[in-house]
Amino acid sequence: MDLCHVPAAREKGWYLALMAPNIKGPNYAWLDPSRLYCHPQGLQDCVADLLQPFQGDHIDMVAGIDAMGFILGAAAAAVLHKGFLAIRKAGHLCVQTLAQPYTDYSGREKVMEVRTDAISAGLRILLVDQWVETGGTMRAAIELVERLGGVVAGVAAICIEDSEGGRWIRERYKCSHCVPPRLQPRFDHHQ
Repeated sequence: MDLCHVPAAREKGWYLALMAPNIKGPNYAWLDPSRLYCHPQGLQDCVADLLQPFQGDHIDMVAGIDAMGFILGAAAAAVLHKGFLAIRKAGHLCVQTLAQPYTDYSGREKVMEVRTDAISAGLRILLVDQWVETGGTMRAAIELVERLGGVVAGVAAICIEDSEGGRWIRERYKCSHCVPPRLQPRFDHHQ
């Protein structure tokens, strides 16, 4: 799809066609949304769709998860006129942090960190990531926010797959994603 073309009928998720399949093997996600971010209207519509379920909700801050969640998270924070907090992989923050181990979508053991001075008791955080496949990364971010006394106001991602971890998140938190219900099975099975 042309990076300047905008379809006449812009149904929810039209921009998903901008994503490209993985050509680099199993250590990478099965689909790459980075081209979507290059398309001005695609990015705007994606962020609008992610934020729509939270209209009227009290959100104090948006947190994006390292690294691709920084793009959508910062864009969402700008639209909401809120601050942005980066939740990082271990070793990237040079301030006092709280750490949480997790297993990512590829089965690798990792550690997530957040600065300890950004979240206070009761602060309502919208967590944003590019994708929730197994839920391990998002669950680590949730645990960091809650351990610091924050409240998870919601979870937003381009796709929240119907995995065990994705269901755990959906059952406990208000969620938003961009995949229309008719396409969800294809995304769950990586087709």
